[in-house]
Amino acid sequence: MPAYPDDRSAEITAALGVLPSGTPVSEVARRLMDLFTGGSIDPGTRLPPERQLASTLGVGRSAVREALAALEILGIVDVRPGSGTYLRGTASELLPQTLRWGLLIGRKSTTELLDLRSGLEIYVARLAAARAEASARSALAASLERMRADVADLKAFARADLDFHNALATAAGNETLVDLLHVVRSLLQVYADRAVHDEDEARTAVAEHDAVYRAVEAGDEDAAASAMAAHMATASQRLAAEAAAR
Repeated sequence: MPAYPDDRSAEITAALGVLPSGTPVSEVARRLMDLFTGGSIDPGTRLPPERQLASTLGVGRSAVREALAALEILGIVDVRPGSGTYLRGTASELLPQTLRWGLLIGRKSTTELLDLRSGLEIYVARLAAARAEASARSALAASLERMRADVADLKAFARADLDFHNALATAAGNETLVDLLHVVRSLLQVYADRAVHDEDEARTAVAEHDAVYRAVEAGDEDAAASAMAAHMATASQRLAAEAAAR
């Protein structure tokens, strides 16, 4: 195991502050995570004991215990019985888990998630058109061909569709953007897997993806963004309809 930094309990508790009476566990976890991802605490730092955190925050030990348990599940902290609780990773390494937690507890509506996904996908398409290397363009072409071949097999089609978008995000060359898109897509995936209902809808989606691919292949940023905007309009309608039907 790595050597852990010197104890910084006093510094950590001083930075937390007191929470209002009756604060829910989710807000306790959010306050802790805001501190952990601020960049001021080194990976591997041992956190203050539960009783000290509870006293500082003005909440019960059970709330702190549950918050830390949730953060451990997300990979934010490492709880070691008999030793203590330690921070995992740097702020940037914790970003994907932080984004997922924030979206999950924020009660975001499907409509808001669809709006966010559309904006991100359009920007990704623009970046991909400007930055895609030959290998990335080949991956896009391969995914598109699989989509064409699988219009009658909607499960396989959905996998090829997702692979196309993942390849596009990789081509954009921005790992933080990829992380954020992954979180948003995963929250919508329960609808996305069933959003295309028949071959006609699948063929429409293929045509829309083909327009994005052709723009990326040509290095035309405006055309790529426009093509993705058109695709997102129809895709969001399908996803919203699927969500409303549940």
